[in-house]
Amino acid sequence: MTETVHVRLAGPDDAGAIAAFNRAMARETENRDLAEEVILAGVRAVLADSDRGFYVVAESDGVVVGSLLVTFEWSDWRNAVFWWIQSVYVLPEYRRRGVFRALFRFLRERATEKGGVCGFRLYVERDNETARQTYEALGMSETPYRIYEAEWRQRSEPSDE
Repeated sequence: MTETVHVRLAGPDDAGAIAAFNRAMARETENRDLAEEVILAGVRAVLADSDRGFYVVAESDGVVVGSLLVTFEWSDWRNAVFWWIQSVYVLPEYRRRGVFRALFRFLRERATEKGGVCGFRLYVERDNETARQTYEALGMSETPYRIYEAEWRQRSEPSDE
């Protein structure tokens, strides 16, 4: 049964819930415990600067039960933007009730209204079969691309070295 949810753009008052969702997702998917203050600062940075992206939240009975982040990738091949769907989280008790479907529908409507969006992309853990089935049911398909990454931390203070 589809849960009745209201989907909207996130605002500053949603930062705490979104940060908590991000921490829970990292624990569930990668068994990582992320620093609360870093996550909260990261969420607030997006909420304060729409060039970085935007969050969307789903509410049920006035409680935020799910969220996702959208960031942007320019495609010179298409002369348009892909919206990357990231940091997807739905509270466990609301999963399989249509919450992500409502979030996705909101994104499709917003992208259509905005124009210049050529598609959505996301990445999913290889073993997350439930998520893969959800995305495929919404018309998404696996691409032939693999994701590579080089990660490093920037120093927060200048060094004398």
